[in-house]
Amino acid sequence: MSDVRNVIIIGGGPAGYTAALYSARANLNPLVIEGFNWGGQLMITSDVENYPGYADGVMGPVMMQDFRRQAERFGAEFLTDDVTRVDFSERPFRVYVGDDEYRAESIIVATGASARQLGLESELRLQGRGVSYCATCDASFFRDKVVTVVGGGDSALEEATFISRFASKVYLVHRREEFRASPIMVDRGRSADNVEFVLNKVVEEVVGDGKVTAVRVRDTVTDEVSELETDGFFVAIGHDPNTALFLDWLDHEADTGYLVTKGKTTETNIPGVFAAGDVQDHVYRQAVTAAGSGCAAALDSERFLSDLRHKALTAT
Repeated sequence: MSDVRNVIIIGGGPAGYTAALYSARANLNPLVIEGFNWGGQLMITSDVENYPGYADGVMGPVMMQDFRRQAERFGAEFLTDDVTRVDFSERPFRVYVGDDEYRAESIIVATGASARQLGLESELRLQGRGVSYCATCDASFFRDKVVTVVGGGDSALEEATFISRFASKVYLVHRREEFRASPIMVDRGRSADNVEFVLNKVVEEVVGDGKVTAVRVRDTVTDEVSELETDGFFVAIGHDPNTALFLDWLDHEADTGYLVTKGKTTETNIPGVFAAGDVQDHVYRQAVTAAGSGCAAALDSERFLSDLRHKALTAT
């Protein structure tokens, strides 16, 4: 396309849609290349009760539709397709969807992160029906119930400890005897009276018809198969940022791939390219923090474009 846009937003989730809303209201006419899997992790989340403004809770997909519709109301344009490559070597920046080229003076990267999954058919089938990937989001739904957490890192121990405040019983399933988690996190897990470590076990199947009722595990030493009766199943084996397209261009953490932003801003190492939401946040990973980050990216982008216009006027 020959048109050079003010801003292109890559990604459709709380961060991308909030950035689109703010950019659209600033008359920047943003193009949101939201991807085929728009909505992010909220699309596999059932009830959301911790987002301000939804007093009675809301289904994750419904909330994302609300976000999208609000941005669209103010003139944001959407392309439901996946970006295949980018070129940030000069401005205007180039974003490609197959053979189609889109150009913009600024870019907001809001591609989010993906929770690692075990890859079980039963896990996929019961997502939102007892299978979860976020204790902060969903632990309160399992008050006085039995919950199973799988994982062996700090995230798993942290999730198990957090859930123990709500659940009557928490099983922590780990494939080995030793944990990757730091000793202090293991000690916290062991100190919780209602957390039981289930070691040398791997999850073979999540059991349930319409909702989780048990988890089938296999002993890695004896090969014996058994079941843990449970009401909820939390997968806590980490997240991967969706940053593959940008690693050759943008500074990122070498071990995790998360994009690095400057200070309290959303600025990346390339002026005019901003990053928002879970693509650069591996600490909070909440819809509300992603939305706030998307707002910040839109404001940072707007100021960048304003400075460009000012410099162009003073140069003439």
